[in-house]
Amino acid sequence: MSLQFEILEKTLCHDGFFKLARYKLKHTLFAGGWSSELIRELLERGHAAAILPYDPVRDELVFIEQFRPGAMHTQKNAWLWEIIAGIIEIGETPAEVVTREAQEEAGCVVTDLIHICDFFVSPGSTTETTALFCGKVDATTATGIHGIASECEDIQVHVLPFTTAVNMLYTDKLLYAPAIIALQWLMLNKEKLQQQWNQ
Repeated sequence: MSLQFEILEKTLCHDGFFKLARYKLKHTLFAGGWSSELIRELLERGHAAAILPYDPVRDELVFIEQFRPGAMHTQKNAWLWEIIAGIIEIGETPAEVVTREAQEEAGCVVTDLIHICDFFVSPGSTTETTALFCGKVDATTATGIHGIASECEDIQVHVLPFTTAVNMLYTDKLLYAPAIIALQWLMLNKEKLQQQWNQ
């Protein structure tokens, strides 16, 4: 039997910063037949793109730090070290989003771009996916505090040596999944990337 699902009913519960939809659905089972009817709520936020800006000449990375309400109830800090990201608007490509956001959030001009992967953020609760990139930048241009005032953004830019960023990963100071995935990718591909970008 092929894997299938059927949406029986969809109700929009909330339409604000996020859209919250309630689905009634059923799906096929691995052992055959169909599941009982399920009711699940999903956040429908759209899709995102994120970039790890890397300076191959200086062997430095650009990170940002900002307050995140979803981290308020952890035992760690509600201000997370992240990589640059943004929501993909209608008519935009993921590459266009990360190029724009790098300029807006960190003052970085991306001169080359490599797609790392696409992934679901948390498919049990949201439809959001992230397209992840590594981008070549001049880290000396990355500085300051950025953000759109009307969106209450307050973004601090940090430039770190590669070894410092790796140490932050090993000591659990990076808690933002796209940053962790992108940095681990760079750890595996840095030598090849430096050869490619330093030609």
